[in-house]
Amino acid sequence: MKLTQKMQDALNHQLNCEMMSSYLYLGMSNRLIELNFVGASQWMRMQAEEELVHAMKLYSYLQDRGGRVKLANLEATQEAGHWNDMVSVFKAALAHEELISTNFYEMVDLALAERDHATNNLLQWFVAEQVEEEATLVTLIQKLELVGTSGPGLFLLDQELATRVSIVTIQTAP
Repeated sequence: MKLTQKMQDALNHQLNCEMMSSYLYLGMSNRLIELNFVGASQWMRMQAEEELVHAMKLYSYLQDRGGRVKLANLEATQEAGHWNDMVSVFKAALAHEELISTNFYEMVDLALAERDHATNNLLQWFVAEQVEEEATLVTLIQKLELVGTSGPGLFLLDQELATRVSIVTIQTAP
């Protein structure tokens, strides 16, 4: 079964949203460096890489289903200066992931309406991924709110965030 134009448009929109997510998270990574949180910056850079993996999953799926990939121009990310601390960066990331989740839920509705079971199967992977991403961010925000502005607490949390391993490294390891 060939993808409908409406589904192709939705998948292309989300592919471009994933690319923009990566770009946004790189901006957040840079801001965290400016705030002297090297570990949190590394964590956010790994998140940027993960979003590229998501984009490529959609890219490959569109090609596998005979769809046409339409890449949009990336626009500048938000001015990072309004993120004054680590918690504001992670709250912005959570708000962004909630928007991405909404996109996937709407695409699931479309796939079900079109009886496109293959796309629905793909989208279920993304739905599960979004649940995980939101839960991770909520946990990080709770930890940040717990330590508040405590220098030692922020230092330890920054060290914890530095331990994140790149998903790209994991997926390409022999």
